[in-house]
Amino acid sequence: MDIGIDKIGVYVPKNYIDIVELARARNVDPNKFTIGIGQDKQAVPQPYEDAVTMAANSADSILTAEDKQALGLLIVGTESSIDESKSSAAFLMDLLDLPEDIRSFEIKQACYGATAGLQTAVDFVSQNPDKKALVIASDIARYGIKTPGEVTQGAGSVAMIVSQNPRVLKLTRKSVYMTRNVGDFWRPTFSKTAFARGKFSNEVYVDFFNTLWKKYQEKYSATIDDFSTLLFHIPYTKMGTKALRTLEGKIPDTKYAELTEHYQASIKFSREVGNLYTGSLYLGLLSYLTNAAQSNEELLLFSYGSGAVGELYSGEIQAGFDTIIDQNSILKMLDNRQKMSIADYEKMYQIEYQNGTIVDPQAVNSKFYLSEIKENERLYKKLK
Repeated sequence: MDIGIDKIGVYVPKNYIDIVELARARNVDPNKFTIGIGQDKQAVPQPYEDAVTMAANSADSILTAEDKQALGLLIVGTESSIDESKSSAAFLMDLLDLPEDIRSFEIKQACYGATAGLQTAVDFVSQNPDKKALVIASDIARYGIKTPGEVTQGAGSVAMIVSQNPRVLKLTRKSVYMTRNVGDFWRPTFSKTAFARGKFSNEVYVDFFNTLWKKYQEKYSATIDDFSTLLFHIPYTKMGTKALRTLEGKIPDTKYAELTEHYQASIKFSREVGNLYTGSLYLGLLSYLTNAAQSNEELLLFSYGSGAVGELYSGEIQAGFDTIIDQNSILKMLDNRQKMSIADYEKMYQIEYQNGTIVDPQAVNSKFYLSEIKENERLYKKLK
């Protein structure tokens, strides 16, 4: 039975800041951010947006009534959870008008959560071939104003429907994975911003990729010629470049050039949006599918979540995939965003809703939004 991604959609906030303007405001050479980090724009969520609202928006872009009736599993991968008990998935039941006979939960393991959800969804569909699964990656990456990690912030959500006979990406069931207890990145429950050992995290990331690539080759007797494209977890686009460069000189120059060209296509969206944490790999997948992919291509995908868990797995792009993805709507969403000044971004960054907050729907520019915090419970609504 062929199982994989049947549909994929994305949501990013409607505001962004320009990375060159951010660099100048921080008295940094813009090339350090645009070339050294590899970013051009950074999505900025409104205070009424969070992991739940963005998840609802991305899922709503691909779900049909028929999909909803066929769903048997809903998983949200996030490290931006808004409740220590109730899962983000539970909030989505009403917002998306889903039937109640669905198993739903949230997965947390830094940026690896959505991949864990995707693989769990594949197992579910293999046992329930008449059912579909909805896997959503939804995150807000925050490090704080004037911190070293500020340039690698971002926000957004990617939603994927997993089913048999997938029309976008068939997963080959070839996968290798590993876990180590690593202190490269963490966010204690008391903190709204993350802590990171940046250089160390980069080293661990590259080491995980190299280790898993060796394991994959050994397990499946694979070579680099088996794949036309490598996709990476890209919290910032230069990070994936560092892993890809470890292959330079070890594979034919023509192959390395091909992989580099395809990688550039996979990072176009991330350069425009920034860090999606759990959704970063899948924003890269969507970027590649929109900008360069061909039917029947074999892809190798590297997922990494600090702390740390890594997985390397493969998939095959399906014929006609480009008729399933609403490329025009995605490009229109990215093109129609509004730029914020750095001063306005800094002011909005400081806004923190408290118990008793009521959001004026007239000020909302998103279909799904946080409407109220009542008795410390977050309540959500959908614009009519």
